[in-house]
Amino acid sequence: MLAGAYTSAPLQYNIVNQLLVDKKIFSVTVLFVLLLSTMILAACGGGGKKAPAQAEMAVVVPVFDADSAYSYVERQVAFGPRVPNSEAHRACGDYIESYMRACGADVVAQHVELTAYNGDKLQARNIIAQFSPQVKKRVMLCAHWDSRPWADSDPDESNHYKPILGANDGASGVGVLMEIARHLSAVPPMVGVDIVLFDAEDYGRHESDHYYGVGMDNSWALGSQYWARTPHKDNYNARYGILLDIVGAPSSRFHREGISDHYASNIVDKVWAQAAKWGYDNYFVNEEGGMVTDDHFYVNDFMGLPCIDIINYDPSSPNGFGPHHHTVKDDMDWIDAATLKAVGQTVMAVVYNEK
Repeated sequence: MLAGAYTSAPLQYNIVNQLLVDKKIFSVTVLFVLLLSTMILAACGGGGKKAPAQAEMAVVVPVFDADSAYSYVERQVAFGPRVPNSEAHRACGDYIESYMRACGADVVAQHVELTAYNGDKLQARNIIAQFSPQVKKRVMLCAHWDSRPWADSDPDESNHYKPILGANDGASGVGVLMEIARHLSAVPPMVGVDIVLFDAEDYGRHESDHYYGVGMDNSWALGSQYWARTPHKDNYNARYGILLDIVGAPSSRFHREGISDHYASNIVDKVWAQAAKWGYDNYFVNEEGGMVTDDHFYVNDFMGLPCIDIINYDPSSPNGFGPHHHTVKDDMDWIDAATLKAVGQTVMAVVYNEK
């Protein structure tokens, strides 16, 4: 069941209202008593400071449902590898769009043909779900929803040209954002939120392609490159962006990623502080964790929108992302509800504390 509203009237107002309605106390007398009380409180305030007219309402952050997020990851994986130009890709894209509309979002789909580094023509789709589009103050949350066409890091060379399910690398971040979308619909925060799901992120250079031609260094993150140059709305702007990538593995550790710190260290501080406040500092490690060219790089570099990356860093792994990364083993066995909870609750706390 969706959560209800989180606002409540001040206690003094409730008491007075009850007296007026049920006891029919003469209104002039009540107003006189209230005015007299206010004058006494102002005169007796410590150090001569004036008491605030109304106490600031505490921010209540909805509870992130980890089991719900897990089911959204599972649903994506059930389509199979979401490789551009495949039927699984098309069907999953339709599912995500329909879900976001059901959550009350104003959805924009950017259908575009993108050219991969090897010349493949990709029928790609960036999906943008806008919540409270009329609100000028905005925050952008993003992930990529496609999966890798090749398991080129698999220890078994016979798998190097097989597509991967991408449960962690792609679906985990989308699953977290789908659960957040459910709450944005039920209890809108004070800012507008845009959930941007990038396509064709994982169609980058195959491990066997050791040559570097024109544009090879930018062979990854094609969907975010397109969006950063051609956003869904003219002159689009947001306070900042938060990218979620590879956020579902058990015992994940999210270090401060270098590109994020370079462009938006204050946003990294903001997110990691909320994680500590909510007791998730065992996941969000407040230490440097290397640099990765991910979707957030192009959002920063092409668009000038400060964007950070929440991404697992595993120093014991050869690639830094874990033994399942870009292998056929990136399936639901690598998804942990507790990790999804730590990421989702932290990001929601950041968004709902924006004013």
